[in-house]
Amino acid sequence: MSLTNEPHQAFHRGTAPIFELLTPEQTRKLADLRADAGLTVRLSELAEKANEGELSGRERAEYEAYIEANNLLATLQAEARFRLSARS
Repeated sequence: MSLTNEPHQAFHRGTAPIFELLTPEQTRKLADLRADAGLTVRLSELAEKANEGELSGRERAEYEAYIEANNLLATLQAEARFRLSARS
């Protein structure tokens, strides 16, 4: 895969060291990774409480941490899918 110096390629270049550590199979597993059922239930509970304005400070911190983790995972999964499609 050729990664040029174009500005829109900066993220791909920046994440290259991470994906060099992964085999194609590991990259595929990352792209397909899904949250477990217990986590999905907890996120739904927190989201509902957030929408109702009923989160405690501790719950808000927990919810925000899940959101940050989800954003990171989504970004890495998008990059994994890009790299897998570029290999095809």
